[in-house]
Amino acid sequence: MKKFSLLLIFSLLMFTACKKDHVDATTTQTLQSSINDMASGLTTIKQIKFNEALYILKTFGVEAEGDVNELKALGQLINGKKVPEILALADQVAQQNGIEWASTAPPSLGEMNIFGDETAKESDPNDVRASSLSILTQLSGDTGNGPTAMQIVPRLVDNAGNPIAFTGAGLETTLEVFSNGVKLSTAKNLMQDNNFKGFHLKFSSLLASKIVDNKIDITVSVKTTAKTFKMSKIGLDVNPSALKVPEVPKTDSTMIEQDPNAVIDPSNPTIPPTTTTDPATATPAAPKQPTADPKNTVSKFLNNVSSQNLKAAFDSSSNPSWGSYESFSNPTSGFGAVKNVSVKNITTNGTGTNASSVNATYDVTDKSGKTTSLKVTFGLKNVNGEWKISSYKINP
Repeated sequence: MKKFSLLLIFSLLMFTACKKDHVDATTTQTLQSSINDMASGLTTIKQIKFNEALYILKTFGVEAEGDVNELKALGQLINGKKVPEILALADQVAQQNGIEWASTAPPSLGEMNIFGDETAKESDPNDVRASSLSILTQLSGDTGNGPTAMQIVPRLVDNAGNPIAFTGAGLETTLEVFSNGVKLSTAKNLMQDNNFKGFHLKFSSLLASKIVDNKIDITVSVKTTAKTFKMSKIGLDVNPSALKVPEVPKTDSTMIEQDPNAVIDPSNPTIPPTTTTDPATATPAAPKQPTADPKNTVSKFLNNVSSQNLKAAFDSSSNPSWGSYESFSNPTSGFGAVKNVSVKNITTNGTGTNASSVNATYDVTDKSGKTTSLKVTFGLKNVNGEWKISSYKINP
């Protein structure tokens, strides 16, 4: 009997010793097992706060789509961490996302289970009974140049459209912003009661080149235990002057790349008319000379930029400062940000054998509606009998 008692005590000690005090994210199974081990050593209140902290981190602390991917990302985030470290990390994430939650506060999010048990419990505060979702929107931040933000407030309502009264919940609430069917941003928060402040959407977080007709569409979803409510609003106006607008590309380069051996005409120092060549090293055949007016190349270039035929515009240039086509057509830092070009005047400044200079005056309107007047000198060079834009200088 004494031997049996000692064996039982030894077995219990072994069982206790095998319990993990830190997260093991080797697999989803080890993740769940280690979290269960860690929670089993906590008081009931601490267990609830620990589960809330894990929910905060899974919902707001990682970037992933779907429960499985979110769990994997969460495991990577907290692997090797102990309970105090996880609670501290959840405090940090909650503060960064404007969520009214703290690891030292009383339980406030109901019974959270990050492993997907959505079965309603007898006292589940997330089992909110509602008929539908409504969305209130209000522009804000007007300092004289129009509003700079939009407040988006969802409300769970009954059949009559009246807000449902509830407290102590932790309903995952998601805002998605679109324009012309393209998703621009996603934000998440927790609705703990129907006094939820909603989302503060700053227009400066939206790229102007992605906004079509200065309008956005929004979709809000609220996840209760039994059902996910979703509602959209289409065609909401935004203030174009408050959107994020890239600068129009400006390249201050040498007007024309000149041959260092060129003889400069004193009456027209801008254009090298001829070059001196040693007869012994001269090439047998002279390069093919362009027959078209160089200003036609500039005119076509500006027309192609205006119509967003950027491949044709890029093909009419040979300017190292513009880099690759991807850089040239970039919608935030390249000519992809241009919506329209209105040409006022184009004149040929001077033409030599292999180089030319063209002045152009035009207005550039970007995709936010902002118009800039430009005076530009285009340098062109002869490339296999065609004029190609080789430099681009914006004049005062």
